[in-house]
Amino acid sequence: MTVLERTAAPLPRMLAAEVRWVFRRPRTLITLGLFALIPILIAIGVVVADRNGPGLIGTVAGNGLVLPIAALTVALALLLPLAVAMAAADAVAGEASHGTLRGLLLAPVSRLRLVGVKAFGVLVVAVVAVLVIAVVGVLAGMVVVGSADGQMVTLSGTTLSLGAGLARVALVALWVVGQLAAVGAVALAVSSLTEHPLVVLASVLGGLITFGVLSAIPALDWLQPWLLTSGWTAGADALRDPVVLDAMGSSTLRALCYAAIGLGLAIWRMQRRDA
Repeated sequence: MTVLERTAAPLPRMLAAEVRWVFRRPRTLITLGLFALIPILIAIGVVVADRNGPGLIGTVAGNGLVLPIAALTVALALLLPLAVAMAAADAVAGEASHGTLRGLLLAPVSRLRLVGVKAFGVLVVAVVAVLVIAVVGVLAGMVVVGSADGQMVTLSGTTLSLGAGLARVALVALWVVGQLAAVGAVALAVSSLTEHPLVVLASVLGGLITFGVLSAIPALDWLQPWLLTSGWTAGADALRDPVVLDAMGSSTLRALCYAAIGLGLAIWRMQRRDA
């Protein structure tokens, strides 16, 4: 009797299979559809109000290229982290609750590669969600809100060309993906510790809310450099001329630290998890 040797599946095939599995979930598609509504609703609200106002949303009136940056900033406060946490919860805890994680752990695939594939799936959700908001935001801003000759008026009062304005939008989108990658890594670590997806969502959202409360207490200003949510309003700095990168840079460095810790914990747990 010939015993067939089991060989590990090629990494590209595993990544493609993970992405297909992620986007076959109805809740993923529904979530992306809801994200597409965010810039549209903001655009309608700005047009109906028909006046400028304080804050980032107030600058959208007659300045449509600001809309995607405003929408990303609003969604980053809670909705985008919720979507990423949901994807991470399904990646490991969801598989465990459905009994399919055991088959993955017994497969001829290293635990490190398995964590990498799951992390890739979570990152893809983050990237697609940000792209949906950014692309729909640009279209809604140009069509619904309108912009003089397709230009962007910065918070500094200067005017940027269409290409320069789109570059600012792309910068903010990339920065938001970095913040979401940190949230996803932490959520993946929590997901590897439980078999209940709701525990992951509650833990991540509870942590983000706690960080928000701590950042609002003046006596705890010394905690600001350690809180992931610190600087999550820094996207507005891309609307200054020249661009102020201090807050975005520090928040990106902080996100990298959180991502490294989260992925490290997830790998450590998966290496020791029983099949």
